[in-house]
Amino acid sequence: MGKTINGFMLIDAPWSALNNAGQDAGERTDNAVKVKVIRKGRNIYPYVSGQAVRYWWRETLQKKLGWNLSPVERVKKVAYTLADPIKYDDDDMFGYMRAAKEEIEEKGKKQKVDVTVTRISPLKNSPLLSIFPQSPTDDFGVMARQKEGDPVPFEHEFYSVIFKGIFSVDIEMAGKFYEGEKAGYKNMSPLLIKKAKDKGLVYDEKEKLWEMPVGIRRKRIKDVILALPYLSGGAKLTEHLTDVSPKFLILAVIEGGNHIFMNVANENAINFEALSQVIEDYKDIILSDIYIGKREGFLDEMNGDLSKFTAKVWDYNGRKIQVKYNSINNTTVEFAKILDGFID
Repeated sequence: MGKTINGFMLIDAPWSALNNAGQDAGERTDNAVKVKVIRKGRNIYPYVSGQAVRYWWRETLQKKLGWNLSPVERVKKVAYTLADPIKYDDDDMFGYMRAAKEEIEEKGKKQKVDVTVTRISPLKNSPLLSIFPQSPTDDFGVMARQKEGDPVPFEHEFYSVIFKGIFSVDIEMAGKFYEGEKAGYKNMSPLLIKKAKDKGLVYDEKEKLWEMPVGIRRKRIKDVILALPYLSGGAKLTEHLTDVSPKFLILAVIEGGNHIFMNVANENAINFEALSQVIEDYKDIILSDIYIGKREGFLDEMNGDLSKFTAKVWDYNGRKIQVKYNSINNTTVEFAKILDGFID
C-alpha cells in the first residue's frame, strides 16, 4: 500500500454564511438567500461543499505560494482545464477530466483525433460539516442608500458553528502520470506524452508511468500543507468576514488510503479518547509522529485534555509514535519538513 497524508481540521465560523444554496422562492422577499444545510432526523447541520473548499485551497496556493494554475476553457456548457500536470501545479494535485481534439502526426500525416484524459485528484477532501446542529438565523435588511425611492428588502441566513473536515494527499500519485486506458488513470494524451519525452521525465515501461523530478513532487505536496494557515474565501465576506483557516489541525502520514481521523470530533469538539483509540488501533500503519496544531483563543476549555494527550507516547515493536504540538503555522511548517523522507 502507498503512503498517504491524513489531515483533520476544525474551522471556526462564529457569524457566517460561507456557502449559499441560492434563492428560496417560498420566502417573504423575492431575493431571500439560503445557506447550505443537511438534515439528520430533525436536526439541521450547516455545511460547506467540498468544491468550495477546493476553490479556496486552489486560490490560496496561487496567491500565497505562486502556483501556476491551469487556464479554463469553456465549450458550450462544458468547461475544462488544459489537463497538463507537467506545466500546471493544480492539474497535478487537483486532478482533471478533459475531452477534446488533438492534432497528431501518424505515418507522416497530421490528423485530429478525439482524446479523453482523466486524473484522480491526489488531494481529496470532504465537505465541511458543523459538529453540532443549528438552525440558521434569518437576517432581514434593505437596500436604501439614497434618500428617495422605496427601499428594496432582502433576506439571508447565517449561523454560528464549528465546522469539521478531513482531507488526504496521495503521496504516491503526486507528480506521477499514467498513460493506460483505465478510467481515472489515463492521465496522458499523445501531445502530453511527447512533452514528457521532450522534458526528460522518467518513464516506467512496466507501469506505463511518467514521473516528475522528485524536487517538484516534494514542493507540490508540501505546498498543499503549507497553504492551510492561509486559506481564505467564502460567501458574504463583506458582511460576515469569516477567517476560514483551520483553528485545530491534525496531520500524519499513514500507509494506505483510509482516513483514520474521520470520527474524532463530537459536539464538544475533540474527543481525545476516540483519538487515542484510533492511534492505538492503527499504530502499525501510522508512519510518522502525530502533528497537532491549535490556535490559542479557540476552544481553550479543552487545553487541559489536550496537554494530557500530547504527553502520551505509543510504542509499536520498539517504534515510538509521539504527539508534536504547536501553533497552526508552526505545525504545518514542521510537518512539511518531515515529508521529504516520505517522497522519493
